[in-house]
Amino acid sequence: MRLSQPLVELLDTREVQRLRGVRQLGTAYLVYPGAVHTRFEHSLGTAWLCRRLLAAVEEFQGPVLAPHQRLAVEAAALLHDFTHIPFGHTLEDERRIFPRHDTPERIRAQLPRGELGKALKKLDLLEPVRDILVGQAEPFLCELVSGTVGADLLDYLARDAYFCGLTQRYDERIFRSFRLDERGLYLDAQKSGLIRQDVLSEVVHLLRLRYFLSERVYFHHTKVASGAMICRAVEAAVGEGLTLEELSRLTDERLLALLETRYASLPEVARLLAHLASRRLYKRVYVLTRRIGEERVQWFVDQYHFLASARRAAEEHLSRKLRLSPGELIVYCPALKMQLKEAELRVQVGEGNPRPLSDLKLSDIEVLREKHPDLWKFYVFLAPDKKDRASRVAAACEEHFQQANHLPALQSGQMYLGL
Repeated sequence: MRLSQPLVELLDTREVQRLRGVRQLGTAYLVYPGAVHTRFEHSLGTAWLCRRLLAAVEEFQGPVLAPHQRLAVEAAALLHDFTHIPFGHTLEDERRIFPRHDTPERIRAQLPRGELGKALKKLDLLEPVRDILVGQAEPFLCELVSGTVGADLLDYLARDAYFCGLTQRYDERIFRSFRLDERGLYLDAQKSGLIRQDVLSEVVHLLRLRYFLSERVYFHHTKVASGAMICRAVEAAVGEGLTLEELSRLTDERLLALLETRYASLPEVARLLAHLASRRLYKRVYVLTRRIGEERVQWFVDQYHFLASARRAAEEHLSRKLRLSPGELIVYCPALKMQLKEAELRVQVGEGNPRPLSDLKLSDIEVLREKHPDLWKFYVFLAPDKKDRASRVAAACEEHFQQANHLPALQSGQMYLGL
């Protein structure tokens, strides 16, 4: 990867170098030992792919960006993850302890600070990069970096599969079919008035890869369990004064070291870290799936994902009933983010404007769109040294949540009609 001197100046700042210590996939390395790649490599790759996308577009369309626009969009690609905290998606998206790293408020607050802020001001890039990252620049500039299928996604799909040792990859010749208009990127899937089936097949393969990684990596139950353990430890530390401002300066290992020292007196934190250190991970004892029905899924999300108080109340009630110590039982409820948004990539297949891929009603796309929501699962995890109580815990969860356990080995056989 050959980067221009201005990008190297941004790269060699404390804020960007910190990303060398923030793993791209959080605790996935406990499932796939090779998954220790970081936000730093991903940021490099995103900037490089952004340049490659632009080169492919301009080979067909001619110059589309002025020199300073080009530099700004490549800089935004390099910096798109600079606000990531350790185990960021786990703490932000799954347990919702902190707001997301890419909220406009966080970007506007952090971008002008420190060595990175000085370098951006020196290069006259602070405002254009900020506008791209918060989505206030021209849509085609934002799309190049983090669109439905932009440089961000194209890098992490290939990188995550490779470092997890999964033999899945898309064909990079798809870059030749990208075009750019005022709305952003789209795929040109026609030639001489005929639909190019090879282009459509490759984008379908890209969507299959996205599903494959979601199923095997992003929502793997062991990754979810270990992430939930990290969340509970951080949640306890936040109750004792740990702040987002402090976290934003840490790496993964520095956060774990901080928890082991400053918060070692908290029994819950000490217990969780001891289990993590020896990979004695929490076990599933209660699982709900999409089979409970869309309305019930939405109710669980509203109650136990968005309301931290309700989630904590359920954990405390079940722990008291089962005589478990704080942190030995964890309730986990993901958001409804299992939609295949990549199916909205625009494609040109005939006269008129490019339209969403989903409009073509391709059978493979419809199958993937239907399968994605099945990735949603509600879990109750139990500490491994309490596994002898698994049946009792599962039965108590069935009674508390009024839904039969979908984990076959721990089903009680009772019928629950729900609330």
